[in-house]
Amino acid sequence: MAIINRIGDYAEDMKTWRRHLHMHPELSLDCHETAAFVVERLKEFGVDEIHEGIAQSGVVALIRGQGDGPVTGLRADMDALPIEETTGVEYASTIPGKMHACGHDGHTTMLLGAARYLAETRKFKGTVALIFQPAEETVGGARIMVEEGIMDRFGIEEVFALHTDPFGDVGVFNTCPGPIMAAVDDFEITITGKGGHGAFPHTTLDPVPCGLAIGQALQTIPSRNADPRLPLVVSLTIVQTGSATNVIPETMRLAGTVRSFDPDLRDMVERRFAEIVAGQAASYGVAAKLDYVRNYPATINHHAQTEFAVRVAQEVVGDSNVISDRAPEMGAEDFSYMLEARPGSYLMLGQGIGPSCHHPAFDFNDEVAPIGASFFARVIETRHGV
Repeated sequence: MAIINRIGDYAEDMKTWRRHLHMHPELSLDCHETAAFVVERLKEFGVDEIHEGIAQSGVVALIRGQGDGPVTGLRADMDALPIEETTGVEYASTIPGKMHACGHDGHTTMLLGAARYLAETRKFKGTVALIFQPAEETVGGARIMVEEGIMDRFGIEEVFALHTDPFGDVGVFNTCPGPIMAAVDDFEITITGKGGHGAFPHTTLDPVPCGLAIGQALQTIPSRNADPRLPLVVSLTIVQTGSATNVIPETMRLAGTVRSFDPDLRDMVERRFAEIVAGQAASYGVAAKLDYVRNYPATINHHAQTEFAVRVAQEVVGDSNVISDRAPEMGAEDFSYMLEARPGSYLMLGQGIGPSCHHPAFDFNDEVAPIGASFFARVIETRHGV
């Protein structure tokens, strides 16, 4: 693997940074200590500008090369997850109920490694904008950073990002042009009837039969309302009701997630949810309230930028270690907002087969950090060649 030799020299430092971040996870927009660590490293590297407090705890840093040229953004997410860690490693999370279970500690480290190299060598024209983003897992820190104007403020013309892949072999990149990750919508349905004694159902308005009917009817949306050639997932993941075997409950709560790629299909699903909930509630004589929330849009890679990113990845790890036509997946990613704002590409980097992201035994593989950092650096040096 042709990682940049100078970045290879940083491997132990990068491991130290990553494991420090792993021990100190922060959630959502509250990544202030993580951002402070990032800023401290960036100051040591001698970057040209550091801008803090974007999306509460986000950071954008600029490194200028040799003369005028384009501005390219490189993004890493910083936030962790509300999960109790079970890895048993000596550098495990020191914060109960929080851990880096999605590799964001590694993403931040890879971008720091690239930043150190680019600030030291500056073998490029134009400017690199280093984007350290909070709240990928929750409210969409990428959306907030875009809404707060980072693309125009810093003149960013293109943007690239990496995510670790625990289902891929070490050092194998995979991506595709067009849709790579799905749009995500969440729903919550509250059914209200009239509770009472389980022995006297005729004196109640039982919400449970309605809830069960709604749950079954929702599954007809993918099977009977959607074009079968279009990917669609409707998952009912929460069913809550009842407190005793002899009590008919007053309320029932259903919740879950919807994943799709096609905008028209997304509209149809939301419409059918409203129709099904209202119709079933009327047929059972209970009240039902639907909260349907559209979250991240589909992550759609731009073709030219993805072709370029594939070439760079091939340079770093070799042609045989780059998959350029991976199948899209139904997971979601808020980098989608940055790709809506600017052309760019999102790639996965294999770290070896192991526990999946969002699993309490997940851990980022430090071996791949110099590979990701080399990719980021070569994106800039290739795009902005001197």
